[in-house]
Amino acid sequence: MALRAYWKGFVKISLVSFPVSVYPATGSASKIAFNQLHKDTKNRIKMVPHDPELGPVSREDLVKGYEFEKGRYVIIEPEELDQIKIESTKTIEIEQFVKESGIDDLFVDSPYYLSPDGPVAQGPYCVLMEAMRRKKVVGIARVVMGGRERLVALRPRGKGALLSTLRYGNEVRGEEAYFDGIETGKSDRKLLELAEALIEQNMGEFDPAVFTDRYSEAVLELVKAKIAGDTFEIVEEKATAGEVISLMDALRQSVEAADAKKPPAKSVARRAKKKKAG
Repeated sequence: MALRAYWKGFVKISLVSFPVSVYPATGSASKIAFNQLHKDTKNRIKMVPHDPELGPVSREDLVKGYEFEKGRYVIIEPEELDQIKIESTKTIEIEQFVKESGIDDLFVDSPYYLSPDGPVAQGPYCVLMEAMRRKKVVGIARVVMGGRERLVALRPRGKGALLSTLRYGNEVRGEEAYFDGIETGKSDRKLLELAEALIEQNMGEFDPAVFTDRYSEAVLELVKAKIAGDTFEIVEEKATAGEVISLMDALRQSVEAADAKKPPAKSVARRAKKKKAG
């Protein structure tokens, strides 16, 4: 199946340059979207631009404006935006390498697959990815995507590479204001032991296929039922218990409940012994 590239350009590091293709690594096809209809006619509503003084206006009469003060705007013409040229328009020029652990998850945005564009590009592409894999580094670059210059991280993934757009520093909020009132270093030892035991009992390998969007699935079932003219059974949300228990009791009960789900060690040993004897 031929894939349609989202973007084509070049990867450049020093004097080395080779063509690449960029493909979105995620999709939104499974998301359920609704349209707005009039409740009587069932016609789809069109959003018409509205001016407070003139009323409905044509989209041809709209211009771009930047609000530099409350209620005051400076008008920007399309031609003025076209005059802004950035050197990295079609080139992913790697400016720096950092350790794999050197990028905070807060700064990682959208992922893209990056592959060599043509047989000639495969040589330098594979050499660069293998060198980065051995050194355990990520390449930092800038490139114009979606009409703006983006900071990106380039890292090896499988046989190829993953390109992730990054947020700039002024796009990430500091955590101090949200965590300032949290006191640390005062946790009770017994509570910690119970919490650690609870964590150990619920450890496992992450498998995305196990987790599904239950809300979207329920909405889709509702849509299917309405199309078929069937009634849709609404499952009432279970009320949470009003009883208040201590954290110690809650942790102990959770650990005991997890233990109850597992077969006792002695019975497991007996079964293993019988199997060996047989």
